[in-house]
This record gives sequence, structure tokens and C-alpha cells, in this order.
Amino acid sequence: MIAYFFRRLLWLIPVLVTVSFVTFFIMRSAPGSPWDATAENKRSLDPSTQKALEKFYGLDKPLWRQFLAYTFGDFDKEGSFVCGAMCGNLGPSYRQKGLTVQQILFSAFGDHIGEPGAFWYSRFGYSLRLGLLALSFAIIVGIPIGMIAALRQNTWVDYLGLGTTTFGVSVPSFVLGLFLIIIFATWLDWIQVIPKTWDEGKYWVLPAVVLGFNTSSFTARLTRAAMLEVMRQDYVRTARAKGLAERVVVIGHMLKNALIPVITILGPALAGLVTGSFIIETVFSFPGMGRAYVLSIGQRDYSMIMGTTLIYALLVALANLSVDFVYVFVDPRIRLEE
Repeated sequence: MIAYFFRRLLWLIPVLVTVSFVTFFIMRSAPGSPWDATAENKRSLDPSTQKALEKFYGLDKPLWRQFLAYTFGDFDKEGSFVCGAMCGNLGPSYRQKGLTVQQILFSAFGDHIGEPGAFWYSRFGYSLRLGLLALSFAIIVGIPIGMIAALRQNTWVDYLGLGTTTFGVSVPSFVLGLFLIIIFATWLDWIQVIPKTWDEGKYWVLPAVVLGFNTSSFTARLTRAAMLEVMRQDYVRTARAKGLAERVVVIGHMLKNALIPVITILGPALAGLVTGSFIIETVFSFPGMGRAYVLSIGQRDYSMIMGTTLIYALLVALANLSVDFVYVFVDPRIRLEE
């Protein structure tokens, strides 16, 4: 298992290099530069200042050399080798003066600088917490709905569950978010549209529900399909013939085996909830990594775009890797290839 684990980790290197290559050339093919005017800064820099900045940041070099310098590293003016993104150096931000990409994404801001557990108050920490809450909602709600719908197949309970989950899969999350904001913030006045602080847990409920609703619906449908397939197997009939309690049959035999396809999607789902939260973060003005990513695209902040994309790719790859190891604990019949 250890050899398999390290072999899979080594495969992450070509994956990240490929993601870096594609992102870099798509990004640089778009018109404009980091020094152009934006919605926040109406004035663009004069040509001489732009040339000086491009020389300072190495943007005057050929594209192939810029890619190699960012991804793998390059020699600075003093002749010292500076390792690139493969060593965790995601580069300086071109729009936020004096800050690196790591500081923007992983350092606490506001009143939480220097506090214990300050990482959780960074942009990445906010997005990670929101993703974990959304995944928890998807598991707690989705699996029971799918299980109950399968056990009550072709009844009104099943039809209600299928209707709700079909709605959840079909409606885009940002549309659902806007509707819930209108209902709970405007009509009922239960929450603030843009809270002054995100330290209070009640403000996290709505973004977490909206972000996890689609995943919970898909999880419920997958659980129902897996349960319907498992409940017709011979070992389930044998367990009932032995006189086992229905609760033991459902949880110990049916649900445990039905969770294998569900686990397949939960690992990538967590990565997807963290990496795909930029729409929800924009709708709710949430101070997470996704919102910073959207702003960096509008500002053409090349290092922020590259660094955030690589972090997203790494999270997705690690989530897929973790699924393989969870399989072993859920189903002893599965063994990882050595």
C-alpha cells in the first residue's frame, strides 16, 4: 500500500505541470495586462512605467522562459536560483503591492492576525470551512433521503424525494442563492445580505446550504440507486432469512455496500465544493479564496490566477487519491494494487 501511495503521489507532478502549462498559455492568450485599468482603478499606467514593471517582474522575457521560471524556477539578477511553483513559491501578486500569493491566500486578515488558529481566518481557511460545512450538509441530508426513498420505493415518500432531488440537481446554485437571499434577507429579515463579520455561525448556514444542496441531491439519487441494487442481492435475502433485525440488515449489509459508489463522488465533491465555491462566494460576498480568484481574473493578476489554479488542481488530485484509500476501510474485499 505504501508503494502504491508514493507511486500515485509521483503522478501528481506531470498532472500539475500540465495544468500549469494549459493555464499559463490560455491566460497569456487573453488580451490585456496586469497594468490595465480596472473597475477599481480607472487609470492605467503610462507605457514607460509598464515597461519598467514588466522588466522588474520578468514579463519582458519570452513566454517559454516565463513559464519555466514560474513553474520550475529561474536565476535572479544576483545569479541565485529561485525555485518556482513546484517548490511552493507561487510568486508575487502584480496587483496587491508587496504581497505574495501565499500571503494573500493563506494568511489571516482583519482582526484575526496573530490569533491562535489564524489559518482558519485566511481566504483558503474560509473556503475550506465553507466546503466542509457544505459537504457535511450533503452527507447528513443526502444519504438518509436516498436510503428512505429506496426502502419506500414507488410510494409518495419516494416520489417526494425524487422530486426534491431533481429540483436540486437542475437548479443552478447561484439562482437558488439569489432566491434564498430574497426570502430570508429581504422578506423575513432573518439575516443580513452582507454581514459585517463572518465570525457568527448563523451567517454561514445559508451559503453552506446553497453550496451543498446540489451535492446532497446528487448524493441522494446515487444512494437510492445503489440501495435498490443492493437490496435485491442474495446476501440480503440470506441475512433476513437468518432472522436478523431489519435495522441490522439495512445498516450493516445494505447501506455499507451501497456507500461504495457514494464514496466515489464524496472525495472529489469536497474538492469541488472548495474549488467551485467562487460563484457562491461572489453572491454572498464571502471572503474566501474563490472570490479572490474571480477578482484576480478581472485584474489579470497572472501569479494569483496561476497559483490559485494549481492549488485547486492539487486539491482535486488529492481528493481522488483519498477515495482509493477509503475504499479499503469500507469494503475489505478491495485491495490496493501494489
